[in-house]
Amino acid sequence: MSVITFLSSPLGLGVEREFTLDQVDDAGHLFSLRSVSNADTRLFLLRPQAFFSQYTPTMPQDVLNELGIEVGHEDIFVVVHPGTDTQPATANLLAPILVNRTTQRGEQVVLEDSSWPLRAALQAT
Repeated sequence: MSVITFLSSPLGLGVEREFTLDQVDDAGHLFSLRSVSNADTRLFLLRPQAFFSQYTPTMPQDVLNELGIEVGHEDIFVVVHPGTDTQPATANLLAPILVNRTTQRGEQVVLEDSSWPLRAALQAT
């Protein structure tokens, strides 16, 4: 378990900025991001390459600089929306989460390239 401090709160999570990041599956694709101060506040994150091999978003240089990450060395996650009986699980490709595992700092970025969908159906590649 590692504690990630966000530069600003992830979308929809109020003022929460500190979260634990825990691997959920053996393959290292699915993670739980849970608030340190409120265990009921949780998101599921996914490493996108396992399901979206063509996912190559351009990250804002200012965010990479603030996190201390070099271009091409980003640790990228996307938020997963669980499926239902009638709807498939989806991933938010428009607003990925970047994490610098060395400094334990993160940020959710709303991409300027709006061609990435907000709710992309999961499909293994």
